[in-house]
This record gives sequence, C-alpha cells and structure tokens, in this order.
Amino acid sequence: MKKHPDKHIRAALEYAQSHGWVIVPAGGSAHAFCRLKCVRGHAGHMMSVWSTPKSPENHARQIRRKIDECKE
Repeated sequence: MKKHPDKHIRAALEYAQSHGWVIVPAGGSAHAFCRLKCVRGHAGHMMSVWSTPKSPENHARQIRRKIDECKE
C-alpha cells in the first residue's frame, strides 16, 4: 500500500496497525486515502482516512482517539 503523504497521519496509521486495526484501500474514493477497520468484530469501529485533510495534525489525533475508544 502507498504511504500517506503526511507524517502525522502516517504515524497514526502505524499506531492503528500496532493496536490490531486493518488498513483497507479506499476503493476508488477521490477523497479517502483508506479506511481503518477494527478486527475484533466491532461493526461501528471503522473510519475513513482522508488524503488531504484541512489539518493533518487534527486528523491524526482523531484517528488515535478512535483507536483508543476501541477497548475490549
């Protein structure tokens, strides 16, 4: 898979993978870089990762927050 152009979001994606989340290619979406999905079977635990968010640092924080919400 291609690397995200922003270093903050790349770090957040690595954080997600280290916590057991899977990166799924966006599949033709013009705005989404990829989707993150929880492999623990939580249907609501997924999110889109944007290619060019307005604030990459904030988007990276949102990704980390979503990962941290998933506790089991």
